[in-house]
Amino acid sequence: MKPSPSLLSPSNHTLVLIDFEGQMGFATKSIALSELRTNTAIVAGASRIFNVPTIVTTVAEQTFSGPVFPEIEEFYPQATSGYLDRTSMNTWEDEAAYKAIVGKGKNKLVLAGLWTGVCIVGPALSAIEEGYTVYVITDACGDVSPEAHERSVQRMVQAGVKPITSIQYLLELQRDWARQETYVAVTNLMKKYGGSYGIGIQYAHTMLQH
Repeated sequence: MKPSPSLLSPSNHTLVLIDFEGQMGFATKSIALSELRTNTAIVAGASRIFNVPTIVTTVAEQTFSGPVFPEIEEFYPQATSGYLDRTSMNTWEDEAAYKAIVGKGKNKLVLAGLWTGVCIVGPALSAIEEGYTVYVITDACGDVSPEAHERSVQRMVQAGVKPITSIQYLLELQRDWARQETYVAVTNLMKKYGGSYGIGIQYAHTMLQH
């Protein structure tokens, strides 16, 4: 009856959202931007619902990459969340970001962002070298081509990264539908951003009321 320690829970990891910004999104071709935005909303919404320690970091926000996606701002407004802006492409090499991540005291890290081959590979491989267990939400990442994204994921998996998806992340945190304290928020998030799965939840909830 004891769950695997490799499963994610709200209290055993830090989520790092990296460079979900306009300029990075413009050149992303491995996934449709509309789908990427939806998956980003699921991840950010999940972390907010379950109070996961979350860091939002940007690169050259004022001079090059521009503002974060609205889906990040929805759940983590800049005014209250305090994004960490960097010049380094590798978040792990930025002193403020590094201190913020390791300061959370979690030995599991979950990463998502743009681009997979630069801004995700860098911190993922660096964190593994320091003994962290790293998960990458692959459908909330993107790159300049499908080839660039897939080779980056393959490289990280070979190094020990655990790939997951956005809905998998959400449901792994919920784990049990008897957890009523988060049930409504999770199903509402899915109704809004969960595509056909969300429509199914809406259908079930509506029909069961009759």
